Amino acid sequence: MTGHPLRIGFIPLVDASALIVAVDKGFTAEEGLDVTLVREVSWSNVRDKLNIGLFDAAHLLAPVAIASSLGLGHIKVPIVAPFNLGINGNAITISPALHAALMAQADGDPADPMVTAKALARVVVARKKTGQEPLTFGMTFPYSTHNYQLRFWMAAGGVDPDEDVQLVVLPPPYMVESLASGLVDAFCVGAPWNSVAVDLGIGHILHFVADILQRAAEKVLAVRGKWADENPEVLARLIRAHQKAADFIENPANRAEAAEVLSRADRINVDAEVIRRTLDGRLKISPDGTMRSSERYLLVGREGAARPDSVQAAWLYAQMVRWGQTPLTDAGLQTALSVFRPDLYDAAIGSKAGNGHSITDGVGAFAGPVFDPRDISGHLKSVEIKRR
Repeated sequence: MTGHPLRIGFIPLVDASALIVAVDKGFTAEEGLDVTLVREVSWSNVRDKLNIGLFDAAHLLAPVAIASSLGLGHIKVPIVAPFNLGINGNAITISPALHAALMAQADGDPADPMVTAKALARVVVARKKTGQEPLTFGMTFPYSTHNYQLRFWMAAGGVDPDEDVQLVVLPPPYMVESLASGLVDAFCVGAPWNSVAVDLGIGHILHFVADILQRAAEKVLAVRGKWADENPEVLARLIRAHQKAADFIENPANRAEAAEVLSRADRINVDAEVIRRTLDGRLKISPDGTMRSSERYLLVGREGAARPDSVQAAWLYAQMVRWGQTPLTDAGLQTALSVFRPDLYDAAIGSKAGNGHSITDGVGAFAGPVFDPRDISGHLKSVEIKRR
């Protein structure tokens, strides 16, 4: 007997690991689901196919789920996210030339994002004085964590991301080639593409996103709100399969097997060792072989990472308002909050798991006051660089 058929889209990134492992290790089949995974190259493809019903579910940027529900940048389709596929996992990678320029301007420890943000401001000023073109930074989508994380970091050091540099959209698999060919000076993307650039000798990882925000919802398992209402039992089974996969991946004894599964040509198509390093939070950050480890680099299931958190939805909505993508309204905030569905997660898993972390405000930004999701206007008043 075949299971309930589902088509689910994904982008070849390590934060799709719970989805891929759920299917390839048979956890979805155990739940009576017959899932076909469809590998895509761009977030607009994934969003559009989910919105019009070609996909039943998708590996999706958390802010795209919110933007779709608000009708920003495309047709309005309410999306719900009952499972977080990843917390953190992004990094900022820069060319050797920009790395040298930032190190020359750094006043303090370059591991501190405020030191590098201020160094970037000095590089920007120096380039303007000599008539050079603005630096170009690649990010994956206008409604992406990568966009907001780059902007948050730059603005904290006094760099206006719309006036002082150029931000361009590139699909994740094209980041490395764009850096190699000089089309961009830097990029912010998820694993494994930062590591690929370093392994090729064309990039330095400047910061893990966990240096900028200790806890940032990155990708979600997304479904249309109408589909969720019509298929509650199927959705619960899908959530349970993903939780089994997340638990499998987070067990160190399974990491090598998980990396092999993810490395396949029709999945992420990157060497298993690179994926293993990512899952372990142990990355080569420089072509000279310098390694860095971080327990916070990518959280797939530990520390309550899989359970949706409304604080993350509020923070993402605040960034959309800050950068002029949407006005601040009570209705808009409520729509954003309604996307992240811990209630659906709890119902499927069978307990209220809690969010399992100790970060005071649930975000842990390196600059600015503690984030209060009930006071978005206060958050916006605390920042100098923004769009009005």
